[in-house]
Amino acid sequence: MLTVIGSINMDLVATANEIPQVGETVLGRDFNQYPGGKGANQAVAAARLGVPVCFLGCVGADSYGALLLKGMHECSIDVSRIKTVEGCSTGIAIICVNDKGQNNIVVIGGANNDVDTDYIDENIEAIVKCDIVLCQMEIPIPTIEHAFSKAKELGKTTILNPAPAAGISDRLISLTDILIPNEHELERLAGIPTDHTEGIDRAAQMMLAKGVKVMIVTLGKRGCAVFANNESNWYPSYEVEAVDSTAAGDSFIGGFVWSYMKDRELNAAVMAGQLVASLAVQKKGAQSSLPYLNEVMHNLDHLQSCNREGI
Repeated sequence: MLTVIGSINMDLVATANEIPQVGETVLGRDFNQYPGGKGANQAVAAARLGVPVCFLGCVGADSYGALLLKGMHECSIDVSRIKTVEGCSTGIAIICVNDKGQNNIVVIGGANNDVDTDYIDENIEAIVKCDIVLCQMEIPIPTIEHAFSKAKELGKTTILNPAPAAGISDRLISLTDILIPNEHELERLAGIPTDHTEGIDRAAQMMLAKGVKVMIVTLGKRGCAVFANNESNWYPSYEVEAVDSTAAGDSFIGGFVWSYMKDRELNAAVMAGQLVASLAVQKKGAQSSLPYLNEVMHNLDHLQSCNREGI
């Protein structure tokens, strides 16, 4: 079982020809509401691929919270431990997407800030029963550190997606088995420019020296880089027409965990993550873009057939 500890948000998405600069107003084309939050996105991404998922997190006592819980439950996620916080709003993300599928995001934490260490202790059974604990950084960082400490005491694998980028302690890094940032988040963590291969390598080695066992750096259209066992491997991305990159990283993690939980085979898991992400960016929205298992398997079979035929 996978236990996800993280954020639950409603995404308010505006589409425009371009993303406005500071002080600029642009005319948008349309507006939609989508279930989101990095924690919920990653949980849904894994659950749609058949992974048993338990979720720890908080929502507000409002219509958004009720709607989000209903959607997660319909994805077969165990939401029984999610706490509804009175007098607090559910988390909100305000997103602008341009014609190229690029985006910027402002997140208001709301009830996500109530995911504290006491809540983790009250729900420790969710960690006891799982194989992997997955966290992001839209909940308080001390909570993540506490949860990972408990997870390591119990012999669980810990995966951290350090997004949105923020400074984290060396202790939290040392409690992380698999760290999955994008290049911008890695630059923030390491304090080293990551706009070139050498910088990514140096920054990754710094994280490994602090105790991380596996570093996976997602690079958007450039694929991803994996650092583990004194080796580095670079994987190209699938060439697709991106419509909306909002959940690209979350879908990659869902696909990675789905495959990794089968046999802990790192190469296959990275390739699965790349495939799932390539399918997600071809659709609009966060959770609405996440593919189901049959879609992934169909595309996997097609790619393997192409490889056999030399296409």
